[in-house]
Amino acid sequence: MAGPGGSPLTLRPEPEVSSRVLTLPNLLSFLRLLGVPLFVYLVLGPHADGWALAVLIYAGFSDYLDGKLARAWNQVTRVGQLLDPLADRLYIAATVVALAVRGVIPWWLVAVLFARDLAIACLGIPLKRLGYGPLPVHFLGKAATFNLLYAFPMLLLGEQSQGLRTVFRPLGWAFVLWGTGLYLWSFVLYVGQVRGLARADRSRPADS
Repeated sequence: MAGPGGSPLTLRPEPEVSSRVLTLPNLLSFLRLLGVPLFVYLVLGPHADGWALAVLIYAGFSDYLDGKLARAWNQVTRVGQLLDPLADRLYIAATVVALAVRGVIPWWLVAVLFARDLAIACLGIPLKRLGYGPLPVHFLGKAATFNLLYAFPMLLLGEQSQGLRTVFRPLGWAFVLWGTGLYLWSFVLYVGQVRGLARADRSRPADS
């Protein structure tokens, strides 16, 4: 296949998935998971928002770093493929519930995000019936998570003073709306993938 100007395109091979457990990317994902209950305690217990923000910043940074290192060092593992999206979902769930309890965000946003995750889980039923495992994380879903993980620290910062509220609350809500839109759009794409697999299964010869 040729690229612009007739030069051949170089296709990057898919990284090999191993069964290793003890890798630095997996450790980063595990530490990110441990931060979930810590964040909830800091926000709802002593209202230590500064430390809570530090936990969220670590979560966002490690979410980017573990995937980068896993691909760069050829350390993509089955454990990592489970831990990474699990940590993402738990952070989103814990953060929106904690901030809703504090009155920083409305409960309708919690309902929308939880409904999307529930709908994604329901897609596992037809996938299992077709003989497939969970779908890989779509880049739009990852982009949505990044937006939301940036949004929530901004909203929390906006609660600290009137001056910070003026700057960070509009920015935070911009990221919330963009992230939620991408979150819902990624669900539509997942539905399309499942429908495509179902059509391919119906068109497959019975003896294949």
